[in-house]
Amino acid sequence: MTGRARALAVLCVALVASSSMIAVRAWAASAAEIRRDSQVALEKLYENETAAKLLAEKAKGILVFPSIVKGGFVVGGQIGEGSLWKGGKAVGYYNSVAASYGLQAGIQTFGYALFFMNDAALQQLDSTRGFEIGVGPSIVVVDAGLGKTMTTNTLTSDVYAFIFDQKGLMAGIGIQGSKITKVNKQ
Repeated sequence: MTGRARALAVLCVALVASSSMIAVRAWAASAAEIRRDSQVALEKLYENETAAKLLAEKAKGILVFPSIVKGGFVVGGQIGEGSLWKGGKAVGYYNSVAASYGLQAGIQTFGYALFFMNDAALQQLDSTRGFEIGVGPSIVVVDAGLGKTMTTNTLTSDVYAFIFDQKGLMAGIGIQGSKITKVNKQ
């Protein structure tokens, strides 16, 4: 493939990816739908991960994204909406967006929850014009091994993340580089 043909192919893929992200935004959920879906996802997470329940007892806030859509072919992106929970109530709404470039192809959905363990980490969520995962407070992604050894004495990080309900065909999953921004919902 010539350089010109390759550039045209990349441009076409970028246009398709950006138009599908625009379509996702056009179908944005209401506050009630996000709240309901986040609560269901969180309850399901507690049933499947005892460490999540342990963290919830100590967390200052829990940010839940019940469904992130990720897709791409060379150029990729992911987007989803979620809610912040404090004291068992949804107190704010957020979107999570990320873009990537590289050897990738496919589409998948997944959810994730961030457990903010101290006030400073939680304040950083709203004190910036977009909280970026991987920049700022320390974040630990909890896998099955870590979850089994977690106790209230071993909780030393600012934020703990759980990734759940992975479905689809795409190699690799991650939340590193995701930008989280508060949005107004009614």
